[in-house]
Amino acid sequence: MPHRIPPAADLHVHSIASGHAYSTINEIAIEAARKGLAAIGMTDHGPAMPGAPHAYHFMAMRFIPKQINGIRILRGVEANIQDGGKLDLPQPQLRKLDLVLAGFHEHCGYSGTTRQNHTETLLQVMHNSQVNVISHPGNPRYPIDAEAVVRCAVETNTALEFNNSSFATSRRGSKPNCQDLARLCAEHKAPVVVSSDAHIAQGVGAFRNALRVLFEAGVSPNQIVNRTLASTLNFLRLED
Repeated sequence: MPHRIPPAADLHVHSIASGHAYSTINEIAIEAARKGLAAIGMTDHGPAMPGAPHAYHFMAMRFIPKQINGIRILRGVEANIQDGGKLDLPQPQLRKLDLVLAGFHEHCGYSGTTRQNHTETLLQVMHNSQVNVISHPGNPRYPIDAEAVVRCAVETNTALEFNNSSFATSRRGSKPNCQDLARLCAEHKAPVVVSSDAHIAQGVGAFRNALRVLFEAGVSPNQIVNRTLASTLNFLRLED
């Protein structure tokens, strides 16, 4: 996949349900179609995030059509990692979703303070069979043993996210960590996801900065699990 060809699916997108995002699912789908995407992951924040929807929101996602405006809608969550490697949605609810991202966020039930805490917790999360993707693992607020995390990603087939917003609007200082992770992902052939973390429709499908870091590190296009609709569905074990 040459640099100029972006992934076909944006697997990290927030709607107004997150409480601090600004577009509806319909608006996001329209913009995704305009940009030539095939699928979007609607991954609003789990209920521990201030302003996030109630847990029942994620059960009610069954009402969202499988396709809107020709775009495959993947019903998901960006769950909040909590102490002990727990998430803020129970396993039975996670199993009903198409896509589960999990990431560290402030004030959401995680109290670890050290690199060892963060690494051990993340490894526990990655061994949760319901978790597909670790969101923004390069966040400098939560330093990790990158080698251990990448090796676990290979072992558990959990994708590590390269989040375009980390290079533009969020998590300042992420780039060096992401570059290290990308180098290790290339070395160990770990699965990766490229996503926008869009909080408004206009941001969906923004991948440029994240892709540049991956390709400069030597990550193979085949490691990007969301490169095509088929590869995305295969990774998530979903039917077309």
